[in-house]
Amino acid sequence: MTTEQFDGAASLEDRILGGLDAEQREVASTLSGPLCVLAGAGTGKTRAITHRIAYGVHSGVYSPQRLLAVTFTARAAAEMRSRLRDLGAGNVQARTFHAAALRQLQFFWPQAVGGTLPNLLDHKAQMLAEAARRLRLSTDRASIRDLASEIEWAKVSMLTPANYLENAQDRGAPGGFDLTAVARVFQSYEDVKTDRNVIDFEDVLLITVGILQEDEKVAATVREQYRHFVVDEYQDVSPLQQRLLELWLGGRDELCVVGDASQTIYSFTGASPKHLLEFKARYPQANVVKLIRDYRSTPQVVKLANDLLAGRRSGGPVADAAWASPLQLVAQRPAGPAPQFTECADDEAEAATVAQKIKALLDAGTPASEVAVLFRTNGQSEAYEQALAAAGIGYQLRGGERFFARKEVRDAILQLRAATRAVAETDSPQPLGQLVRDIVSSLGYTDAAPHSGGALRERWESLAALVALADELVQVRGTQFSLADFVNELQERSLAQHAPTVQGVTLASLHAAKGLEWDAVFLVGLSEGLMPISFADSPESVDEERRLLYVGITRAREHLSLSWSTARTPGGRANRKPSRFLDGLRPDSVASSSTRGKVTVTRRKAAAPAMCRVCGSMLGTGAERKVGRCNSCPPGYEEQTFDALRNWRREVALSAEVPAFVVFTDATLTAIAEARPASLEELARLAGVGPAKLERYGEDVLRVLTESTSL
Repeated sequence: MTTEQFDGAASLEDRILGGLDAEQREVASTLSGPLCVLAGAGTGKTRAITHRIAYGVHSGVYSPQRLLAVTFTARAAAEMRSRLRDLGAGNVQARTFHAAALRQLQFFWPQAVGGTLPNLLDHKAQMLAEAARRLRLSTDRASIRDLASEIEWAKVSMLTPANYLENAQDRGAPGGFDLTAVARVFQSYEDVKTDRNVIDFEDVLLITVGILQEDEKVAATVREQYRHFVVDEYQDVSPLQQRLLELWLGGRDELCVVGDASQTIYSFTGASPKHLLEFKARYPQANVVKLIRDYRSTPQVVKLANDLLAGRRSGGPVADAAWASPLQLVAQRPAGPAPQFTECADDEAEAATVAQKIKALLDAGTPASEVAVLFRTNGQSEAYEQALAAAGIGYQLRGGERFFARKEVRDAILQLRAATRAVAETDSPQPLGQLVRDIVSSLGYTDAAPHSGGALRERWESLAALVALADELVQVRGTQFSLADFVNELQERSLAQHAPTVQGVTLASLHAAKGLEWDAVFLVGLSEGLMPISFADSPESVDEERRLLYVGITRAREHLSLSWSTARTPGGRANRKPSRFLDGLRPDSVASSSTRGKVTVTRRKAAAPAMCRVCGSMLGTGAERKVGRCNSCPPGYEEQTFDALRNWRREVALSAEVPAFVVFTDATLTAIAEARPASLEELARLAGVGPAKLERYGEDVLRVLTESTSL
């Protein structure tokens, strides 16, 4: 609905509240805080809160310049701004926490600190590598990535290098380093940043918090500027973000939060649902509205999602158990097909089966852009890329090259921008959709898709997405939406990485799929060790894996397929089991004790046997205990297996430019060769194979073992 349509509508209620259900309408018409909206997947939470903001603006309760809406991704913020523009409330600020804090920091730094704000660091890798070199620590790309994640967790948890160690005892060995080494790298990284006069994204929040805490004048100015706050995805706030929000509020309660504890899947980054779950305790007078009408998925998909969470608490312990119970969704769509459960012989067969099912959907009329294959780890994507390519099905890998970074997209935007002046001077301009088609035709766009695949097809799909976006915006914004408006929209979307829909099956991790939806979703690799992941070694982490699967299920509108394989490779040992989460859900299965009530977790033993398994003598060294036999007893492995593992280790070490023992020590390599683990769970039980190395090298080790057997 355009602003012009708003002006001609019958009444304010009809204009903004007319199309909402009872609960959404309650949210949109409750304009004073505190307000907590518990919104299940697919229940229209973004619709409810954007209509609330628009209703408040048009009724005069909110000044658009004095309301700040914050969310967690630039894409979500861009979508919220777009919806607010369509509702005639385009002046409202919708930003991420980081973007809002950075804007304030840039404004207040000169008066609160003085001088020029340090440069913002885009990536931590280079600084972390230098920090490690100063400490004479060997690192590779993977360990640097793990260290970066750990330092980000520490900073959003409001920890410093000084108190990190005492608060991180359950964090394992990030990057393969003990926690003392991590604390030293953390301090060294902070020193390198100081020397280079740069700050990172977490510093933006930390420094803003520091200024608001220490400078009452700055805090008063911010609180005068912003009177009302809306926080989306509130289950994902970190302690640092919560502290910033509290400082923005300054003791006031004009706050609306929206979230669902059952969709908390980023605890490893410092996110915590406790702020959502404890909202009523902090604000006893708060209104609480539950959105449970699911408009996204069929009753069959909704039932499966509800059954998955049945009997499980979705949040941490709180005073009111009912408050923490998962929301029971109520489907609003007509009935659809039952979810399919498929067991395959191996990973290759599973990928081929999924490709065949996708082809059948495409042949039946489902657009490729409305199909997704979701997996637990990015390493699983290769098999599906190959299977889809072999079936002649185009795909896009979410998390690959960004849409607005593609050459054809950049070239198209340049041509569209260059054409705006000529179009403005034309007396009878063409409709926007046709105009965009004409402009991008020189770059390879045609009305009909090319029959070939590869780069030509990918380029066409990018240009087709721009054309489709132009058509869509004209429908929403009206025929007055011009080429100049379209170019401005593309510029804003580029900054926010809010890409239009590209034709092609989406391949994505379950984490990357959060906030998205498709007509058909294939959840693959649902076997123990992958779902839940093998290093989920506590009841809390297993529960988070369950929530991750819940997020995957609730991405599907109509078609849902869940699959797993019993062996990793063709001809391999069929010792994989379907995920415990599917017990009681898949046909002919019953709920196990691990899916109801207490979670049973198999933990890796702290140490290997103290006695030699061959001669029975006492084992004296760590290397002997790792292997389980004394050095004088003969090894229990095949030479070709050990040689294959050693060659693989050498290649990995050379590629990462690290000593071979950093990958695996000789003792660990010997233990692997003798034990010949057939699954990630078995590999995880071996001493010397921690969670970080299991995730980094586990699949490759199993591949080497399988291939060496067939030699």
